[in-house]
Amino acid sequence: MITIDQGEIAKLASLLGDGARRIVLVGHTNPDGDAIGAMLGWGEVLSARGHAVTCVVPNRYPSFLDWMEGIGQIMIFKENPDPVAEAIAGAEAIFSIDFNQVNRLEALGEVIVSNTSAVKVLIDHHLDPPITFDIIFSSTESSSTSYLVYNIVSRLYGLEVITRRVAEALYVGMMTDTGNFSFGNLTAGLFRAVADMVDRGINIPSINNRVYNSYSEGRMRLLGYVLGTKMKIIEPWQVAYITLDEEELRRFDFQMGDTEGFVNYPLTIKGMQMSAMFIENRRFIRVSLRSRGSVDVNIFARRYFDGGGHRNAAGGKSYDTMEQTVERFHKAVAEFFATDQ
Repeated sequence: MITIDQGEIAKLASLLGDGARRIVLVGHTNPDGDAIGAMLGWGEVLSARGHAVTCVVPNRYPSFLDWMEGIGQIMIFKENPDPVAEAIAGAEAIFSIDFNQVNRLEALGEVIVSNTSAVKVLIDHHLDPPITFDIIFSSTESSSTSYLVYNIVSRLYGLEVITRRVAEALYVGMMTDTGNFSFGNLTAGLFRAVADMVDRGINIPSINNRVYNSYSEGRMRLLGYVLGTKMKIIEPWQVAYITLDEEELRRFDFQMGDTEGFVNYPLTIKGMQMSAMFIENRRFIRVSLRSRGSVDVNIFARRYFDGGGHRNAAGGKSYDTMEQTVERFHKAVAEFFATDQ
């Protein structure tokens, strides 16, 4: 189990215990398995207790999550902005799931901020949460937001409310945010939670197969192209990086989620300290960073790319061209590794 403020649990219990509430759960832009799993799991628990729950994300989730129960009910702001805005305007409580900065929502953030009467609740495991929430569950010791939700539910209602459907959703979040339990805070408590999920009836081989073995042919060919042609290494610091522009993505019939996990591959090279991936879209270049050991990419992202995250997994943005971004990255790596970080 992870540390959770009992005072915040009491405030949440008060919020949820006074009759049915209109609740909106919000996930971040480019929602991943943890954001979706935490939303669906927590939403199912709340719905079972009589609350009217709406799940919202800024844009579409990866296709390898399409099989998850209830995912079709998630509202996508980019595709249906008016119904999403209506749901948010009428919400009595708004939960920020797996993010702690409103700018992670892009245009949806303005809609969230416009509701000034709803109770704002944070459930997240990233660093440096703002104090703009009424109730805060923020735990960097948690390997995923889904594991944090599991702990909140167990303290609030007891583990008996975790059904197979809830367990399956939360397991997807725990599994994907730890790279199939290969990095992050892999604690005994996490694996006890997984054992509890198994007791609830989840089928781990089936879930793994649906998440990790359901990609398109284009995604597989894109991965080969990335590793064979696009991966570069900066000596002597053993830092790798990958760039992909819009034309390259179109060439491989890119679908949302196709590059998920690509940034981790260079770290399988012996001695590699850090890996970066730069993906171009119409508005900016998305920066993904991963590292091993004591190399803190959260600091790197904040210092050079106006981003942040965790010690070994972070991200940011660049509004320069790809050439300028790569040049800035080379200079940043030289400066970063020449200091004590």
